[in-house]
Amino acid sequence: MGGSSYDVLRKQARTLENEIDLKLVAFSKIGAGGISSNSITADTSPLLGEHVFESLSEEIEQMLEKLSSLNESMSDLPATGAAAMHTLQRHREILQGYRQEFNKICANHTTRIEREELLRGSGLATTSTGSPSISGLSRREMYMKESGHLGSASHMINDQINIAIETRENLHAQRHAFKRMQTRFNDISNRFPLISSLIQRINIKKRRDSLILGAVIGFCVILLLLYAFN
Repeated sequence: MGGSSYDVLRKQARTLENEIDLKLVAFSKIGAGGISSNSITADTSPLLGEHVFESLSEEIEQMLEKLSSLNESMSDLPATGAAAMHTLQRHREILQGYRQEFNKICANHTTRIEREELLRGSGLATTSTGSPSISGLSRREMYMKESGHLGSASHMINDQINIAIETRENLHAQRHAFKRMQTRFNDISNRFPLISSLIQRINIKKRRDSLILGAVIGFCVILLLLYAFN
């Protein structure tokens, strides 16, 4: 039951991690914003975008809390081996990485909003050099996001390797158990040859009784046939 519960929790954690990863991609795009320097005016008010950002932020926070609860539930189960402990540690590291990325997106979003508010307040619709700092920040965020995807893929590969190692250890343990059982049976057979001889005699007697019973039945059938035809 413990192993089964651990596998169920681990599958739920992986599914939730994939969902959080997808949510963070969308969250990063919304947080970066789609307002260019040409569209920054005094009347600009991206209320819809802010509403979506806040709604998605609350959803991701709830998912992170749920993932944290799953990790705690897995840690409360009895340890099943070094591979299981390593897998649990990887889940914790993934959760920590997601929290850091979530906080970074929120901080960058706040910085962007404050910068846009300053630009609107100064009445700067455009500049001769454009907005290289904002564009540079977006590119930097994209690079960091790609790095996060690579890290997530590395985590998934490590999980698969841990599962393979755990399976191999279980197969080795079963193999050793079967070898011990076979050795014990051989020892018992060698120590008690009389038992083996007695079993052989019983089998011979069973076969002989079966032959005799078959002959009697056959003889009775022949008598019945002769009686019926006569």
